[in-house]
Amino acid sequence: MEQIFLLAGPWFWWIVAGVLLFAELLLPGFFMLWLAVAAALTALLDLVFHLSWVSECFTFAGLSLLTVLASWRFVVGSRYARSDQPHLNRKQNAFLGKTYTLIQPIINGSGKIRVEDALWDVDGPDMPQGARVKVTAVAGLRLVVEKA
Repeated sequence: MEQIFLLAGPWFWWIVAGVLLFAELLLPGFFMLWLAVAAALTALLDLVFHLSWVSECFTFAGLSLLTVLASWRFVVGSRYARSDQPHLNRKQNAFLGKTYTLIQPIINGSGKIRVEDALWDVDGPDMPQGARVKVTAVAGLRLVVEKA
């Protein structure tokens, strides 16, 4: 029972916060930081209120949940930042809704179109060479087309 009380105390939570911050440096992602913040807040609350070890554990669990949930909006929002070039690195999305001429006929659902100076593989219903097609979707590096 005495070993459990060794875990109690603000110094323990400062060590946990330090270990979690170190883990944040070593591991990819942006998750351990919020757990480290929860551990540091638990240490501060323990300094002020002298919590029991059970209360410390529940406090850490609750604060971990709160900090992770609070950070979710920040992390998700930064993943999809607005850009003045929205099709950068996703050039094929710029072709949606545009019409092109088939360079190779679509046979068994596969053909080719020329976009600027590049040939693109297309999927769609069988059509002869020279037919006009409209790009309706993107499937990886292939464009899905229909008759224009």
